[in-house]
Amino acid sequence: MSKPLIAVTMGDPAGVGPEICLQLLANEEVCVIATPVVFGDARLLARCARQTGLPAPKRILSEIDWAEKCGSLDEPAVLDLFGFDAEDFMPGKVSAKTGAAGYRYVEKSIAAALAGQVAAVATAPLNKEALHAAGITYPGHTEMFAEKMAAERSCMTFFSAEMICSLVTVHIGYQDVVPALTTARILDVIELTDEAVRCVRGKAPKIAVCGLNPHAGEHGLFGRGEEENIIAPAIAAARAKGITIEGPLPPDTAFIATKRRNVDAYICMYHDQALIPLKALAFDTAVNTTLGLPVPRTSVDHGTACDIAWQGKANGSSLVEAVRLAAKMAS
Repeated sequence: MSKPLIAVTMGDPAGVGPEICLQLLANEEVCVIATPVVFGDARLLARCARQTGLPAPKRILSEIDWAEKCGSLDEPAVLDLFGFDAEDFMPGKVSAKTGAAGYRYVEKSIAAALAGQVAAVATAPLNKEALHAAGITYPGHTEMFAEKMAAERSCMTFFSAEMICSLVTVHIGYQDVVPALTTARILDVIELTDEAVRCVRGKAPKIAVCGLNPHAGEHGLFGRGEEENIIAPAIAAARAKGITIEGPLPPDTAFIATKRRNVDAYICMYHDQALIPLKALAFDTAVNTTLGLPVPRTSVDHGTACDIAWQGKANGSSLVEAVRLAAKMAS
């Protein structure tokens, strides 16, 4: 079976995206299982390579080359999406220019995925401030992919050796979380997670659902009945469909080591409920995915890290793991 071709977006040019993409292209172990193609700017990557001491890309494709050769490509490459001045910007500095460039790489990768030119997409980080400066109002990659790929339902899920977490709500403020919680939404996330873990891990998972309030509401003492009226009915509906599931669990004890050993995946009600334990346990190796898309999409679990960008300090482990998972999901 041929290796899957994986589009890897370069991320915001001012962040660590270019640096970790260069590391990826030089990673021989990754290239055994997949053929990564960085959707970005070849001149910018060459400048980053000179500055960080990393190997420069060996294979550069124009968009014309890509259209002709994507079906037979078998070596790491860069799709040069010409249009960004690689010399006229400052690494580490947020700007509308870099935000617009990062968004363009994502748009091109989605088009390639929907056209069947790549088997999956892995994304380097974007900077939300730069996106908004460029007039792009998406909260993040998850919302971009869900809308542009016309997903009927989707969710953000993080895979790592330590734990798997899916989020019911993502990039919204805490005051907006409760209005966004519905039984139907929670059930969608449970079902998507069950399907994905079966695919990646090859077994039916044991799923744990976190409550929203301290102590999972303490039988109505905390909150306004969210556990009883919204979360518990979704759990019951999932159980009726044959999913092995428990909850709602008190969030403060749901992630302790003894519990994690008996849980394959967690369903979390809001962003930090999942991301705090996950990043504490697997910051460099966790992989962000968007479930429910017609083509697999994975991502690093970190931001643009502009404070260390282009200094040779970035750790590309998460992008490597993102490509590994994308290849597995694609196959």
